[in-house]
Amino acid sequence: MTYTLDKTLSGSSFDAAVERTKAALARKDFGILTEIDVKATMKKKLNADIDNYLILGACNPSMAFEAINMEPKVGAMLPCNVIVRSLGGGDIMISAIDPVASMRAIENAALKQVAGNVRAKLEQVIASI
Repeated sequence: MTYTLDKTLSGSSFDAAVERTKAALARKDFGILTEIDVKATMKKKLNADIDNYLILGACNPSMAFEAINMEPKVGAMLPCNVIVRSLGGGDIMISAIDPVASMRAIENAALKQVAGNVRAKLEQVIASI
């Protein structure tokens, strides 16, 4: 089973793909809690060059609140990470964590239902980019 929801963009700049991704997330009530510029970090820490790679820590507050109330340790699996990365040849891939896949380790049927609802929203986000 795959653990991400993916879409490849052609003919878009990296910055435009990031903005489209953020806008699509916002339309489904996801805020961005963190931004990790992996390219800059690898350059700074390892002096290694990689293609553009950005991790967005996305959170839908009402769904996160619901999940935390059901399973307090679920915060170890939050926020929902969304990756925007250059593939080369001008393509950009957007990948969002599949919350259903990530919640398989937790034995809580109600939480799995919330994960399914989050997944549906993230599928809509990815499709709309």
